Amino acid sequence: MRRVVSTVVSTAAIAGCLTTGLSIAAFAQGLPGLTIFSGVKSENQLSYRLDFGGNSNSWDRYRLRIPRAKMKVAVAQFAIDYPNYFKGTFDPKDVELKVNDKKVAIQEVKWQKENYVIEVFPAEPVPAGTNVELVFSNVKNPSSGGMFYFNCNVLSPGDVPLLRSLGTWIISIS
Repeated sequence: MRRVVSTVVSTAAIAGCLTTGLSIAAFAQGLPGLTIFSGVKSENQLSYRLDFGGNSNSWDRYRLRIPRAKMKVAVAQFAIDYPNYFKGTFDPKDVELKVNDKKVAIQEVKWQKENYVIEVFPAEPVPAGTNVELVFSNVKNPSSGGMFYFNCNVLSPGDVPLLRSLGTWIISIS
C-alpha cells in the first residue's frame, strides 16, 4: 500500500512539474525572457507579445511595447527596422498606436519593403513619459523560424532629422 501511494505521489509531482514547465514556455512567447548571447544589453531589450503564438508561416498580431522609462522625448515618428532575412509581410492598413492603453490616431503608416523599415506617423506627437504599444495585425510570419531583431528608432518633433534608438525587440518565430 505504501508503495502505491509513493508511486501516485511521485507521478503527480512529475506531472505538475511538466505542466508548470509547459505553461512557462508558452508564457515566455510574450516577453523577451532570458536571452543569452544576443548582443543586446538587457536594458535595451523591449518587451512584446505575439497574440497567436509566433508560429512560422502563420498569421499573427505583434504587440510591440515601449515603456514609459524609454520615452524620454516626445515622438513624431516611429521607425521600426528589421533584418533582411525576415521574409514575413505586414499590413500597413491594420496598425494601431496605443498611448497609456488608449488608441490614438495615426496619420500614416509606410512600409518600405526594400529598406526593411516600417514607419508610423502619429496624428499628434506622442508625449514623453508615456507607455506606448504599437499593434501590427495581419502579420504573416516568415516560413522559416528564427530570432529577429526589430529595432525601434524615433524622431522628435522639430528635431534634427536623425533617428534615435529606443531599444530592440528580439522576436522569436518557431
